Amino acid sequence: MKNYQDLDPDRLPKHVGIIMDGNGRWAKKRGLPRTMGHREGMKTLKEIVKLSAAWGIDVVSVYAFSTENWKRPLEEVNFLMKLMIEVMQKELRELHEAGVKVNILGDLSPLPDATRKAIEDGLELTKDNKKMVLNIAFNYGGRQEIIQAVKTVVEEGMPSDEITEEKLSSLMYTKDMPDLDLVIRTSGEMRISNFMLWQIAYAELYVTDVLWPDFRETEYAKAIKDYQHRGRRFGGI
Repeated sequence: MKNYQDLDPDRLPKHVGIIMDGNGRWAKKRGLPRTMGHREGMKTLKEIVKLSAAWGIDVVSVYAFSTENWKRPLEEVNFLMKLMIEVMQKELRELHEAGVKVNILGDLSPLPDATRKAIEDGLELTKDNKKMVLNIAFNYGGRQEIIQAVKTVVEEGMPSDEITEEKLSSLMYTKDMPDLDLVIRTSGEMRISNFMLWQIAYAELYVTDVLWPDFRETEYAKAIKDYQHRGRRFGGI
């Protein structure tokens, strides 16, 4: 972790969001199937989470599978469902030992039974960990999350003058967590892709051309250092 000493511990983001993009392109550049890019990307994720815990970042939220990703080829979708099982059954134990608590952002009900069961077991394993929180957005969409919060308000029959930001925030998957401070997108794409639209309101954006499997310690430290030089005004002067 050679880049740790260059970071200002007093100016670390509390909550980092990552749109992990470029697995398929990473594989294509090497003449490999897209699935191999996803597998390599899993290794990067594990490294980034361990670095975050070591550096003192409280929450990391990663975009693993969107509600739109069901449109991908069936072979790739099935692989991602099996890869999640592998993460929960094999890779998670190392993060558990590092004190990482795992949450899932998204609707688990449409997932295959084996995938859903592996996720539930992983959540149970790490539920009491305190070092850091890892949110995995899986079958997740930002608009859908907001719609679900609004539906809850309607079902509760809440008067309009009682509907506040605080109330809606309490109905999001990330209730009791800080909003995003920094959002990183790899592979150079300049869009949000329906990622945590409520929580992103005043986040700093960092886009890099580096493909996700290549986004390791040096690139992550570069993103954090860039964030630490930003002037955050939250709508003020």
